[in-house]
Amino acid sequence: MTRSLQAVAYRRPSVLESAAGGQLLGLETSRGATPTGVKDHPQFFAGFLTSPQVASAALLAVADVAAARYYQQQLRASLDPVVTGNGDRLRFESFSGCCGVYARLDVLEPGLDGGEVGHGTTNVDVNNPLREALSRIGSDDPLHLRVGPEELAVTTLDGPVVEKKVPLPDRWLRGFAEAQVIAAGFDLRAELPAADAVRFLQALPRGGARAASTGPRWVVPSGNTLRPTTRAVPGAVCLPGPERLIALQRVLRHATALRVYGPVVTGGAAATASAWEVVLPGMRLTLTLSPDSSRGFSGEGGVLDALATDEAAEDAELISVLLAWEPRVDVADLASASGLTPERVRAALIRLGTSGRVGYDTAEAAYFHRELPYDAERVERHNPRLRSARALVAAGAVALDGALGTVTAEDGHVHRVRDEAGVLSCSCLWWAKYRGGRGPCKHALAVRMVRRGDAAAERDMARVEADAR
Repeated sequence: MTRSLQAVAYRRPSVLESAAGGQLLGLETSRGATPTGVKDHPQFFAGFLTSPQVASAALLAVADVAAARYYQQQLRASLDPVVTGNGDRLRFESFSGCCGVYARLDVLEPGLDGGEVGHGTTNVDVNNPLREALSRIGSDDPLHLRVGPEELAVTTLDGPVVEKKVPLPDRWLRGFAEAQVIAAGFDLRAELPAADAVRFLQALPRGGARAASTGPRWVVPSGNTLRPTTRAVPGAVCLPGPERLIALQRVLRHATALRVYGPVVTGGAAATASAWEVVLPGMRLTLTLSPDSSRGFSGEGGVLDALATDEAAEDAELISVLLAWEPRVDVADLASASGLTPERVRAALIRLGTSGRVGYDTAEAAYFHRELPYDAERVERHNPRLRSARALVAAGAVALDGALGTVTAEDGHVHRVRDEAGVLSCSCLWWAKYRGGRGPCKHALAVRMVRRGDAAAERDMARVEADAR
């Protein structure tokens, strides 16, 4: 697995300490992006949490996912959660080490009191002593939250810098990108009241090899609960690796509802991803699961079409200028401001998602702006299918004939790519195995690239002829 070290530096460790009138939770920030540029230790909030015990438990759940591997468990390796200030809310995000679970805590406006929320994105330090302190917070303890250092502390602090160097696999970066692309295809499938939600979640397997080996499960909405079913049926939601929802156990006693999101499912469908959102007082905690415990989001291929077009790259540059850490990115507004069609705006947002510059909120069915502190080109550079497709195009291995394209692979085998109502199928083994369920194969990508290139050439020729007239 390709990986590098992500260095995150803090002026001091995050702490929970006694303060006048209650306790102070100081979450220290690393270097991050803000509307005025990159800052070493930005501050996004200083005020109170309206539900301290709930927020503490939910933040611990996000940290649990960051430290977990739900498949082929190894030594703990945790990337500190990412925090984004969106002006009216704080979002805390993490990804599991196995790339199969994405967690996000949205602390909404009703969950915050007494302070303005800033704009920007950075990592926050969540260390083991802090975790232990958060687990002891009582329901009546007033809790002041500070995300980022105090201004005076920044200018006068002379203590040593706390620096962590954590492995940053490329799969994690691709996973963040793929998770938001897949979630954009979800709809609300079920909503359970608090008591029914707790009963359902507490009955799920808690973990272990036996639970992980049973394969994907399916559930169907039935009254105020979810009824298990042995196969995919219309209206069903896939529950792949139910033991991966264990992080939700921390907040169950505070839950007011459970919402379940997933794609449209037809009879006999293959396993799919799904999102499980626990509604809490003033906040939401969401876990998005990959289609299988052994299958991370990084290989799903949902971003490949957007990465394969130069048009989306140019559009993404334009759209990125118009983003301003909005909690809800309005596609229609961006289309109007940019002069692009809504379809091109959505493709540009997918492209921006590959570098962590937007996420997707299933509860509001909208993208949101954030800036993960990662190299924007790494996801594209380390995507093997995309690299192979570009190599095929460069080698002149693609021939087009109407709705049919033929691709001569490196080993001399000829693969036939057909266009069926806009969906490209292929005669290769990848297509036979996944049937498009993990994105296009390299041959279909190569055909799409050549088609787009021909279309662009035709447009350029038409403009030249029009200018000549």
